[in-house]
Amino acid sequence: MAWFILAIAVFTEICWALSLKWAATLGSWQASIVPISLSFLNMALLAFAMRGISAGTAYAIWTGMGAVGVIIGGIFWFDEKVNPVQIGFMALIVIGVAGTKLFSST
Repeated sequence: MAWFILAIAVFTEICWALSLKWAATLGSWQASIVPISLSFLNMALLAFAMRGISAGTAYAIWTGMGAVGVIIGGIFWFDEKVNPVQIGFMALIVIGVAGTKLFSST
């Protein structure tokens, strides 16, 4: 169950970061409510996942997959550009996350 909660935390991390950019493009204080709310939800989910997964493993997966997800989301929603070298390093992050999960003791 902790791994499922961590997956949801990763998703909310991606939504949170993308909502920061979205709120910045709107420039209103009302739009700021979305990333603030997602931040609280995100931290609560990560903390809950850490009950069953070691902190280092959970955090490494959360940050790594969150970073890759935000890059992909930025490409789709904000027309951001990435080059082949960046894609290669994103692949290395995914490999590192997979290895971290594969060899974790929980």
